[in-house]
Amino acid sequence: MKLINCILVDDEEFARSSLFFLLQNHCKNVHVSGIAKSVPEAKILLKKEKIDLIFLDIAMPGQNGFELIGAAQENNAHVVFTTAYDQYALKAIKANALDYLLKPIDIDELKETVDKAVKYIAMNTNEASRNERLTSLKQDLDNKQVQKLSLPNSQGYALVDIKNIIHVEADSNYSIFHLANNEQVTVSKVLKEYEELLPEQQFVRVHKSSIVNLNYVKEYNSKNGLEVILNNGKKIAVSRRRSSEFLEKIKAFTQLKSDT
Repeated sequence: MKLINCILVDDEEFARSSLFFLLQNHCKNVHVSGIAKSVPEAKILLKKEKIDLIFLDIAMPGQNGFELIGAAQENNAHVVFTTAYDQYALKAIKANALDYLLKPIDIDELKETVDKAVKYIAMNTNEASRNERLTSLKQDLDNKQVQKLSLPNSQGYALVDIKNIIHVEADSNYSIFHLANNEQVTVSKVLKEYEELLPEQQFVRVHKSSIVNLNYVKEYNSKNGLEVILNNGKKIAVSRRRSSEFLEKIKAFTQLKSDT
């Protein structure tokens, strides 16, 4: 069994020691090469030897965990973010399909995440995709807005600009993204997951099987029950129970656009 080298980066002593204990006792294929209390300490560790995996805390004094992203990319190290619940940071991490562990760390979730990381490291094929997603994450956090969404494909992940998503429709346990360039991307995840990730001021779920981008709404009417007509000509029904929310959001969105 090939050991993978990892480092732990966290400013809290209890978090460092508890994660070290869990790895030592439950992940025999992982060797903890070093422990850092800050980003500068972590950068020193990365220069000493080849590190395959970084368990990286986000909220740290001085430089936060995202300041280590550049060094992680240079070293082709797989990053697993460890964080207490932070709604926006977690949303951005999920949008970019990057690995994370929510504190306090669950043993089973840790094992699953390590197994996934080990496979990626062994394949040695996803560095470009992962680095692109890390860069996208940093940009999202700098701008305080999710701008791209990572959608899995046969090569790894495709980064799609959110502004280019016209609407998303559900097909059983799949979600189909309809893009501005007339392409369609089918992802094996349910619509609910993307409803939580897409910016709520711009995207609205109008039906159990449809999410629309308000930027592409051409008109809406109630001739045959409330329906939305998009710029691509697609007509999408608005369910009765979601009609009030849709009308409120389209009104707020229209007002926001007129103000800017």
